[in-house]
Amino acid sequence: MSKIELTRDSQWDWPLQHNDGVVRLVNTNDKFEVSLDAQYFTPNEIEVKVHERELVIHCRHEARDGEHGIVSREVNRSYKLPDDVDASTVRSHLTHRGVLQITANKAK
Repeated sequence: MSKIELTRDSQWDWPLQHNDGVVRLVNTNDKFEVSLDAQYFTPNEIEVKVHERELVIHCRHEARDGEHGIVSREVNRSYKLPDDVDASTVRSHLTHRGVLQITANKAK
């Protein structure tokens, strides 16, 4: 398993600032997988798409807080897909523990 370390100040990198600052990435001969913490989002607040060989993840949650305004959370991530990944096989799944798992098969 490979890890991608975050290169910016982790205090601004919600929701990972309380974690180890690492997004999990698996890139084997058979599959490509990215996993990240998305526990504060519901499936309808998460968008995963592929645009020009780039995996784009957008999570946005907004909650109204009565007369005091709005609380919102937003996370954007993008990853260049390796050349041997079949972009048409990208699938995402939000686990019951709030981990967003994105997988893709390697091209045959």
